[in-house]
Amino acid sequence: MYAVIKTGGKQYRVTEGQYFHVEKLDAEEGSSVNFNEVLLIGEGENIQVGSPTIEGAVVTAKVLVQERGKKVKIIKFRRRKHHRKQMGHRQYLTKVEIVSISAS
Repeated sequence: MYAVIKTGGKQYRVTEGQYFHVEKLDAEEGSSVNFNEVLLIGEGENIQVGSPTIEGAVVTAKVLVQERGKKVKIIKFRRRKHHRKQMGHRQYLTKVEIVSISAS
């Protein structure tokens, strides 16, 4: 069984037991989080599509680690103008494990 959830402005295709990173969630390590914005649930040829979400569907996940992603370098350069600007950014991320997917 798989589901498509929406969190942090992005959509993720998840299955039970899967580990992945999402935008930072306000939850402590070891706690559980419910994703209520479930867009699609599928199992074999049986697929439920929401409009826009499926009523009553919940994906439960366990928070594993609060961490930061890799550094992204931003460089602005103008040729022949003696102008060079360099910055960096590290996004806050939450690593979660999908525990269960329920459609009821």
